[in-house]
Parts: sequence; C-alpha cells; structure tokens
Amino acid sequence: MTTPTPNPSSSGDSFRAPRTVTPMSVPALNYDRLRFPLTHDQLSSFVRSALEEDQAFNDITTIATVLSTRRARAALVARQAGCIAGVPLALEAFRLLDPKISMRVDAEDGTRVEKGGTVIYMTGHARALLSAERTALNFMQRLSGIATLTAKFVDTVKGTKAKILDTRKTTPGWRRLEKYAVRAGGGVNHRLDLARAVLIKDNHLKAVDGDVSIAVRRVRELAPPGAKIEVECDSLDQVRAAIDAGADEVLVDNMPVDTIREAVTIAHGRATVEASGGVTIDTVRGIAETGVDFISVGALTHSPPAMNLALDFD
Repeated sequence: MTTPTPNPSSSGDSFRAPRTVTPMSVPALNYDRLRFPLTHDQLSSFVRSALEEDQAFNDITTIATVLSTRRARAALVARQAGCIAGVPLALEAFRLLDPKISMRVDAEDGTRVEKGGTVIYMTGHARALLSAERTALNFMQRLSGIATLTAKFVDTVKGTKAKILDTRKTTPGWRRLEKYAVRAGGGVNHRLDLARAVLIKDNHLKAVDGDVSIAVRRVRELAPPGAKIEVECDSLDQVRAAIDAGADEVLVDNMPVDTIREAVTIAHGRATVEASGGVTIDTVRGIAETGVDFISVGALTHSPPAMNLALDFD
C-alpha cells in the first residue's frame, strides 16, 4: 500500500545559507521537512558501530604519522553534481572522534549541489578528520547516491501526476536511512515494512487459487480499521477483479504502457494505480503519462550508483 508523505522541492535549496554546527549541540537532527528517522542516541550508536567496525579509534597509520596536537582544515566536497543525503551521519562520525570539532554545513540533506561544491567544511584535530573520513564518506556516498538517482526519476516525470516510490529492496539494517534518502531526493516512501500496510502479491493469490475476492475479504477481516488494501495485478482481468472486490489500490506489474493506460481507465474514481516492474529512467516518463498515481522503482535502493564525494584537506 502506498503511504505517500510530503516531500520538499529541491528548487532553491542550493541557495540556503550555510549553517554552523557547534560542537556540543545536536543540529544534525533539524530535518523536520524530511523527518530524519533516528533519534540522537540511535544516530550516535549507529555511527559509533560503523567507526568501531573500521577500527577508527585505533587507526595505527594515523597515530604513527600525525602528532596528536596537529590541527587541520578540510572540506567534504562533491566530485559530481547530485543530491545530498546523510549529512547527520557524517557530522556524528567526525564529532565522535573530536567532540570539539568546528563544522559548517554548506549543503544540507535534500540540497542539490554542482560538481566541486562544498558540503561540509571542518576545522579540528587532524587525527580525527583522517580516521573518520572513510566512515563519513561511506554513509554519505551511499545515501547521496540514492537521493541523486531518486531526483533524476522525479525530474523525469515532472509535469505528470505520478509520484516516484521506493520499495522494500533495501540494505538490511539501513532501511529507514535509505527511505529517508529517497525523500531527500524528492521521492515518496512505499510501506516501511510488512506490518505497516497491506499488499496482496501474486504468491499470496496463488495461496487462494487466484481468487482475488477471497484474498481481499480475508485481509479486510484482519487488517486494522481504515487500512488501505493494495493488490498486485498482472492482467486487466485481475485489475477488474481487485477493484470489484473493494481494493483501494491496484499495482500493475510489468504491463506494457498501453495496458497500463487501460488499467487507469478501469480504475478511474474507484482505486489508485501504481505501476512497477523493471522501471528505468528511459521508460518512466512514458509510464507516468498513462495517468498512474504512483511508480515504484526498486533500483532507487537496490542498485544506486554511489555519489562521488571526497574529503580535501587545506
């Protein structure tokens, strides 16, 4: 079931005034418009675990070569144009290694940057900057890659009513963050997990010998009051059966554009329509122009290219 949430427009984000991050405050969580998914304690624990995995607190190379008193300035910069996500995680990585570090955020999550643009500028202990560098970049390159790919899909369907959805094809343990990155790119989140919404898929229908009405009726008996029911359909007959059974949404899976357009006509006024199945940047516009309400794209989270970011020392 689609559960769309408001998303910010990226237009004008690049003109936001830079923000100074004071060492002992928690400014990383001021993302109400995107609803950053972790509390500060969760954020700190998650980032600390990643630092410990990398043995960042026992970086023998840096300890051996850099004096503990040495200070440095560095900028986290974009090596390509894209959409930023993951700033709170990067800030926390550097802060955990140097609680007194001074940081300035030039591009907050949801901001589009050009090649060469500065995302974060930092002044602090050189050892901390070096030891936290890879963990901070790992977080930001992955999440910014998701946000950047999402933004490309959102731009491609602009002018239609279709909204771009993610799926549950996420990295285990990273789901809330990856879905957050989709929002940063202007997309909309599909159901978070199996307990949050109803989606009757093809294998569920096989368990009731393909009888859509039985599946919908059984779900109605169990689902919480007011829960919307979505049914995955691979034919127009299934679309009709799902709507006649009282489904609120139909998911048309791997259908040709002309067939999707017919499904939209059938569903008009009675159910919303989501399209899915191998959607690419080359095909998404044609799908959107059929009049569907939503287009789900698994690639947003299962195979986005990492955004090229780097830490440059002055």
